[in-house]
Amino acid sequence: MLVVFPNQITLLKQETNTQKVKFPTLLYELELKATEEVIKMQEEIGVDILVHGEMERGDMATYFAENLEGFTISGLVRSYGNRYYKKPIVIGKIKRTKPITVDMFKFAQSLTKKPVKGMLTGPYTIADWSFNEYYDNKRDLVLDLAEVINQEALDLEKAGALFVQIDEPAVPTHPEEIHIAKEAFQVSTRGLRSFIITHICYGDFRPIWKEIINFPVHQFDLEFTNNADKLYPLIESVGFPPDKYIAVGVIDVHTHRIESVDEIKQRIREALKHFRPEQVFIDPDCGLKTRTWEEAKAKMENMVKAVNEIREELIKQGYPSEITIKLEL
Repeated sequence: MLVVFPNQITLLKQETNTQKVKFPTLLYELELKATEEVIKMQEEIGVDILVHGEMERGDMATYFAENLEGFTISGLVRSYGNRYYKKPIVIGKIKRTKPITVDMFKFAQSLTKKPVKGMLTGPYTIADWSFNEYYDNKRDLVLDLAEVINQEALDLEKAGALFVQIDEPAVPTHPEEIHIAKEAFQVSTRGLRSFIITHICYGDFRPIWKEIINFPVHQFDLEFTNNADKLYPLIESVGFPPDKYIAVGVIDVHTHRIESVDEIKQRIREALKHFRPEQVFIDPDCGLKTRTWEEAKAKMENMVKAVNEIREELIKQGYPSEITIKLEL
């Protein structure tokens, strides 16, 4: 993720814990090596806020289910195209017996002085992407999951995470359940002092936009490359909270084509018509999991170049070079 402007941010938060973590087994060693490569690549091309790559996660929902009590895992289920995942099955009350993401976050953060985001899958998405054979209703399942995600988020904060992102891609696919998703988000973020982000994609935002923009987060991370024709009209007609931040997706993660710097700059300029420069962060539409390493790097390199050129334009227009983000909701 890149801050479109300014190029420096001061966060009112404690220092990051950079203690290195040791892992057993060959698999962990390979995951650590891949994580180091992801961090190194992002630093080399100039990303501001890093991700650790989630190299230890086979699937964003199943990974959490594998580490929580109350789940078992099914066989392969087709997701889209030729992509498959092992779908979780809820067979008992959901409980968290240990931290799930903290050790890998600590390792990734120890590799860089730049902030690394703590990455969590939201409770509504985990529930929606699982078979439920235990709970009487979806709300009870989602809220129990929200409790464990909140515990995980608080532990990430204690480990030094300045940014905590809770991904909820399933939310727009069931607009009739937006009240459940909103209630769960309030539980998931309870007591957090970090910069809270939610990434939401897929589905139709129109029936739920007024509810979504009131979620208790600092920043919304949305797919503007493929959904600009739907999102910008919503923002123009319904509005967007002036005190919240927006992460604008400017790279299509579902195509092999490498977007040009000028193409990305055009997308950033369109965002600046709707948001103040200090509100805007820039990133890919979603994760680059389906791209090759070479494609992902090339797309990210052009994204960074585009942001740097837009920054220079803004500096010439007299915008300040630094802001302070107050972590209050």
